[in-house]
Amino acid sequence: MALLARDPRRQPETEARIAALDLPRGGFTRAARAEALARLRGFGLPSRRDEYWRFTDPADLAAPAPAAGAPFDPREAHVFAGTDRLEIVFVDGVFDPARSGPLDLAGVEITRLAEADRADIHWAQGIYGTLEAAGQAAVPRPLAALNTGAATDGILMRVTGRAARPVCLVHERRAAASDAVLHHCIRVEPGAEVTLLETGTAAARLNAVMEVDVAAGGRFHHVRVQGRDHGRRAATHIFARVGAGALFKSFTLAMNGVLTRNEAVIELAGAGAVAHVAGAALGDGATGAFHHDDTVFVTHDAVGCESRQVFKKVLRHGAVGVFQGKILVRPGAQKTDGYQISQALLLDEDSQFLAKPELEIHADDVKCSHGSTTGALDATALFYLRSRGVPRDAAVTLLVLSFLADAIGEIEDEALRQAIVERLEAWLARHRA
Repeated sequence: MALLARDPRRQPETEARIAALDLPRGGFTRAARAEALARLRGFGLPSRRDEYWRFTDPADLAAPAPAAGAPFDPREAHVFAGTDRLEIVFVDGVFDPARSGPLDLAGVEITRLAEADRADIHWAQGIYGTLEAAGQAAVPRPLAALNTGAATDGILMRVTGRAARPVCLVHERRAAASDAVLHHCIRVEPGAEVTLLETGTAAARLNAVMEVDVAAGGRFHHVRVQGRDHGRRAATHIFARVGAGALFKSFTLAMNGVLTRNEAVIELAGAGAVAHVAGAALGDGATGAFHHDDTVFVTHDAVGCESRQVFKKVLRHGAVGVFQGKILVRPGAQKTDGYQISQALLLDEDSQFLAKPELEIHADDVKCSHGSTTGALDATALFYLRSRGVPRDAAVTLLVLSFLADAIGEIEDEALRQAIVERLEAWLARHRA
């Protein structure tokens, strides 16, 4: 991959960011880390001058040190506490063995990056940094390159059968100015299946990358809840390659947070591959600044593949939502079925939703669509519910949940879907007008 020409205006800040890191030397990741830092130096850190950052200011994500803030204590069990799961806990980006279960699960091999990277050979060598590098071809993603070069830990998960239960990553924050850089590699072997859950804030500033390689006939389910910490600043990336007849599904629920940028870069690489990526975001500027950005790039590179992007945002009191989504259909990717929808529900006149949907099609036998809408609560529907004796707060909750239903419906497991709905209802109850 040819690097972009260096922008001399960005070099000092890029070098300052790299200098602030305690860079791991790496074992099997050594070459990938060096290549990633070369990419970063070639791109330079992101700025508002970049096309895909013009809606979101990356200054806090690119600064040498994170902004400090008091950690938020939710005083409640995390959303997946009632699910039978293998729990792996990170506190401020550091693995907590005392609170984590044994990394032993039928149908799954799990190791930690920090431990496995002491060796020169590992199965993840073919994944670490590989999907991230491929994902840079269309649009530079400097923060992902920074992650590959600097990640201190994460999980390496190889799924060889049907996982006996979900794997749950719990990310807790305790320090006021913690700066976590986590990198996860997941390989789903042919015909294997796993559900990965994530919850929590992780750090004052989080940079996370997940590389997921789903082989032919494999199935990968991902459900993520980004915690209610009002001071959260996070940049996350998912890079996925989906093989023939395989399934990739990812859903994210985000509530509050100063700045969140979630990126997904998905390649449908085998005939009949399916990829669904969805999200629901709820922001209330009355409890602190809220800026939430979903940026998605899906490439159809094989025959008969299906993709869905379903993103919904509920915003009030000056909250800002962003969606940037693209479907690229390469030559020869006939019988493509691509769908994209982004919608925002503004609960007042102070909030803002910015959307940039895109289609780029180089095949002639395809079915692709995209749409984006912004609106207020349906006054007629609200009047109807009130006229039937439904209290206003309950009526608003019903209408908001109805608005979010398409995104939540992308979660296949009914129990997980219900847990998400209950967390949504709790948030809405706390943020009534």
